[in-house]
Amino acid sequence: MAEFRHLSVLPAEVLRYLAPRPGGVYLDGTTGGGGHAALVLEASSPDGILIGLDRDAQALAAARERLAPFGERARLFRKNFAELDALLAELGIAGIDGFLLDLGVSSYQLDTGERGFSFLQDAPLDMRMDTGSGETAAELVNGLSEQELTRIIREYGEERWAKRIAAFIVRARGEAPIETTLQLADLVKGAIPRGAWEERLHPATRTFQAFRIAVNDELGSLERGLAAAFRLLKRGGRGVVISFHSLEDRIVKNTFRGLAQGCTCPRDFPRCVCGNTPQARVLTGKPVTAGEAELMENPRARSAKLRAIEKL
Repeated sequence: MAEFRHLSVLPAEVLRYLAPRPGGVYLDGTTGGGGHAALVLEASSPDGILIGLDRDAQALAAARERLAPFGERARLFRKNFAELDALLAELGIAGIDGFLLDLGVSSYQLDTGERGFSFLQDAPLDMRMDTGSGETAAELVNGLSEQELTRIIREYGEERWAKRIAAFIVRARGEAPIETTLQLADLVKGAIPRGAWEERLHPATRTFQAFRIAVNDELGSLERGLAAAFRLLKRGGRGVVISFHSLEDRIVKNTFRGLAQGCTCPRDFPRCVCGNTPQARVLTGKPVTAGEAELMENPRARSAKLRAIEKL
């Protein structure tokens, strides 16, 4: 098993927008190896508390080791951040001073072949962030109808060749089950005409993204987790979300915009009848991205987009 390693993206920007302070209670809904969590704990010394959640048992093991010097200030749980309402109620925590969500898949998950996230190594087609529960990508690929495969690849992968890829999958699995990452990657490569391949993007990238999102219910978890985190956020508290593809970023942008909007009456109404008032202030007019220095050290930060909000 490879050693858990993951470079936390936009570390300085996370601290600037989250603004952790001593005595605060902060939620890291995607703790990973604990990189961002360590920064938050340092900035909130000597008595700030961090509640860290992650679905990945190996990530949590690495985080526990990394955050051990902070003692009981770091409280880690194997949970999906969409479940944070129930967890915080169980812990007796009524409100938080800030939350951070660093979405997507970690470098460790991508680089560990047996996890099945990457088409660069041949491995069982798994893709589960929580390897102890849920259906694997192989089960979806071999069990869903052609129509449902098309929908997943088109909606979650934003893949224009979705219908053709789904047809290739159904034809191939009729002869033998599709069980490995390279089997699926080769099928996708065969389904997309060579002239339509994009420069610097593997033909299977979007399809693998689509199945990873479906396996882990990533978009549904994001919507539920964002709503719960904002409900628990105290006045003046801040939320920071880092996304890595347009589907995630769109949910974050629209959620934050809706919370900051206030009145939703049609513009031609003479006065407000909805009674809605702004609940938050958006701190990032446009998404914050990595600078050249960070990109030289961590090229995977190139697609990262940070958005932040403050509760009124």
